[in-house]
Amino acid sequence: MVMAGEGRARSQAQMALRDVLSGLSLWGLWGKLGWNDILQRYRRSFLGPLWMTASMAIMVIALGLVYSKIFKTELRDFMPFLCSGLLVWGYISTILTEAGALFTGAESYIKQIRLPYALYVFRFMWSKIIIFAHNLVVYIAVLIYFQAWPGSAALYAIPGFVLVTVNGALASICLGMMSARFRDIPQIIASFIQIVFFVTPIMWKPELLGEHQLLMTFNPFFYLVEVVRAPLLGQIPSVQTYLAVGVITVLNAIFATFFFVRFRSRISYWV
Repeated sequence: MVMAGEGRARSQAQMALRDVLSGLSLWGLWGKLGWNDILQRYRRSFLGPLWMTASMAIMVIALGLVYSKIFKTELRDFMPFLCSGLLVWGYISTILTEAGALFTGAESYIKQIRLPYALYVFRFMWSKIIIFAHNLVVYIAVLIYFQAWPGSAALYAIPGFVLVTVNGALASICLGMMSARFRDIPQIIASFIQIVFFVTPIMWKPELLGEHQLLMTFNPFFYLVEVVRAPLLGQIPSVQTYLAVGVITVLNAIFATFFFVRFRSRISYWV
């Protein structure tokens, strides 16, 4: 009995691994599907995907003008901080809030054609990367306007973005599967994200906490934002930030692996 159970577990793990590798090999397909998702969202729209950039620009300008006065901070200093924070936070929050539809939104594909489940994860993440690239234009415009160049430290944003993307993909697997089984999960996540936004230093700087800055130590989203935001502001992320993101990535990988190996075969029934 024990050997049979071990053999079954090993077989499930091998099928899950083949699923991921097969999904990667179909990069041309999920690349086109991800881009098509963006086009479909803004179909028959005058500006198309540029609406995302316009929305981001309006938010940065409005919040920057208001909160720089509230916190009595120089606009030249506050605007790049706010813009880079909103840029990264928007990427993270969009992944988490929309991951619930990862598999349920692909129900027609899943029930009609046999494709690796990992393909839907790659498709989902690729569409979010495209949105991030659109919004990056606003950050560049802010740098040009305020002449605030981050220098070579900005290169550290690349590995930081890769780490955030990997965590986003791993989290989307868990959330996508849980949401397929329990349809209340997306609403719970949406409410949770709203709370996290206000307790994470996006519109305010950590220094404002004063002697209570230690509270940021227990906020994983702070590190996920900071590992990309700091380089965009010309600062190299601290060792503590990289260690925290590393721990978060390992935990995410463990949970995602467990969920995908254990419940992968049930996705088609849940959707």
